[in-house]
Amino acid sequence: MFESIFLGIVQGLTEFIPVSSTAHLVLLPEFFGWSGLVNSLTFDIALHFGTTAALLGYFWKDWLDILLNRRKLLLLIVLGTVPVGIVGILFKDLISDHLRRMDVIAAMLVLFGGVMLLSERTKTRKTLADFNIRDVLIVGFAQTLALIPGVSRSGITIAAGLFAGYQRQDAARFSFLLSTPAVLGATILESPAILKGLDADISVFLSGFLCSLVAGLAALGFLMKFLKRNPVTVFVYYRFLLAGGIILTLCLRG
Repeated sequence: MFESIFLGIVQGLTEFIPVSSTAHLVLLPEFFGWSGLVNSLTFDIALHFGTTAALLGYFWKDWLDILLNRRKLLLLIVLGTVPVGIVGILFKDLISDHLRRMDVIAAMLVLFGGVMLLSERTKTRKTLADFNIRDVLIVGFAQTLALIPGVSRSGITIAAGLFAGYQRQDAARFSFLLSTPAVLGATILESPAILKGLDADISVFLSGFLCSLVAGLAALGFLMKFLKRNPVTVFVYYRFLLAGGIILTLCLRG
């Protein structure tokens, strides 16, 4: 139960802060030697249900406005979701079987941390109202890279928005709106695995879900306020430190 609560909080915080939640969910059980349900892809999916609920809860007013009044933005979000849906279906097994490794995660943390630093150097003037098909496809294709552990969905899509010339807060808002259908679709597709896992211990899954939901809401509130005045630099430094810790651990293991 402690492991479930701890990982639920970690998932909620790191899903939206650009430090890669998948990296943490792979690394922490490995580091502490946790096994069983909490070190399974099924449990990861249960935690993603929690952060999906946090996304819908935090941005419910935006979604209501989009569905009722901003159909063009809705179509753009649907269009931007297509690339990650296709890539996720085609390369699901490759990603889950071969890329959930510590060395891959360390490399992605560093590489895309550098990309995030570069994105902060671009001039940003556009707002959410300026999004067009070209910009949505840029962010949408960037989102496909987040399927690799260590990249960070929020990190790469915010960076893509900055490269396209959008103000940081608007890039972040569109990033989270765009990620909602993708994350929701993925969790729904994987729901049969969750139902099978519930036979083992429903309390483990429920506690992880609730903790990721609450922590996710807190992380979203913090990040949207933080990005009004601050760059993503501090998160990049954390990524570099985490990658360094992974490399040191691998070296000590021989």
